[in-house]
Amino acid sequence: MSENNQPAAEQSLQASFANVAANYRGENVDLHAMLRELRHNSPIIAEDFMAKLGVPNIAGIDASRPTYSVFKHREVMQVLRDAESFTSGFIAEGLGAFVDGLILTGMDGDMHRKARALLQPIFMPAVVNRWKSTVMDPIIRQEYIEPMVAAKRADLMEFALHFPIRLIYSLIGFPADQPQVVKQYAAWALDILAGPQLDPSKAERAREAAMSASKNLYDAIIGRVQEVRAAATGGDDLISRLIAAEYEGGRLDDHEIATFVRSLLPAAGETTTRTFGSIMTLLLERPELLERVRNDRSLVPKAIDEAIRFEPVATFKVRQASKDLQLAGVDIPKGAMVQCIVISANRDEQVFADSETFNIDRDLKPSFGFGFGPHTCIGQFIAKAELQVAVNAILDLLPGLRLDPDRPAPVIAGAQLRGPHSVAVVWD
Repeated sequence: MSENNQPAAEQSLQASFANVAANYRGENVDLHAMLRELRHNSPIIAEDFMAKLGVPNIAGIDASRPTYSVFKHREVMQVLRDAESFTSGFIAEGLGAFVDGLILTGMDGDMHRKARALLQPIFMPAVVNRWKSTVMDPIIRQEYIEPMVAAKRADLMEFALHFPIRLIYSLIGFPADQPQVVKQYAAWALDILAGPQLDPSKAERAREAAMSASKNLYDAIIGRVQEVRAAATGGDDLISRLIAAEYEGGRLDDHEIATFVRSLLPAAGETTTRTFGSIMTLLLERPELLERVRNDRSLVPKAIDEAIRFEPVATFKVRQASKDLQLAGVDIPKGAMVQCIVISANRDEQVFADSETFNIDRDLKPSFGFGFGPHTCIGQFIAKAELQVAVNAILDLLPGLRLDPDRPAPVIAGAQLRGPHSVAVVWD
């Protein structure tokens, strides 16, 4: 379909996705080679490593705060696991500013503990696994993969852009018969993610666009929350579960539910889209491994976990020192920002044998693609379930899947929000 013939919501979604990719791509460097050298020679530096590559930070770092960048697995784990010494509240000043400051990743202490305890049961494997069979698998197979089969060629990133959005909005509780409306909601969510900018000439315009998108998305969500509460059907969707959720005698009101849901959406589809692209690229580059996984589906979760270690979409996490402290012998003053370069830690040679090799048979050790410690991504089980269903459906329905020899090979790129732009394939 030509761009001129696409519905406006589809054009808006594609433009927003491209804008986010461009905003966080950074300089075109050999990132892994650069990080390998830093791990060996300068495991902690008193610099904002990602800003030097041209990557904005969703934390909204104050220029007056010193920044330390950390590249080794041990120190990254130490920072991410210790939420008292290394806090996250400052995130409310950055991305959180576009969602009224009510963002789980930007909470500390008792507020974070209570909010997470209220939300966590809704995201646990028992619930998510039920969604796999009742929602995820039928949608992916019937609405996306089966209609593709006859064409015998596709760019998998077109599928990857759409299926996570369709799934997450269904799981949240939006009607399935309004696809263009959902695409517009997803575009607004991506526009929020594009709010933080490094370039001052773009910052004000991006902020205005993000604030407008945030308000539009909030209005849409709270309207749906009110509809679901009034219907009182006790459904299995996220909004219904949030309405029913109770912790320490407390319940969420409509505003809190709408704000929480809104804060989940900017990265909810985006991260799964890019992770799927990287998984398929890594498998398609290794046809023997792809065939092995096709013949033994117990390897699908292992391939997903290894891809998240090998090429995480979110390449760094930021925390703030709550007191004067030392990290690997380096003095870190109170108030300093600590930038954990997780894409480097995930390839630390002292932790992962043959760390620069994509190996789905390696012993499972902690990596940081979904974070670590108290702020581990609350939606990781949903993301992994979506990825498992998508990979299995692709392997079931597209026989002889391989890279398209007439199209450029996929390239996993980007200093942040890393992944391939295109994954062109053919099948029999």
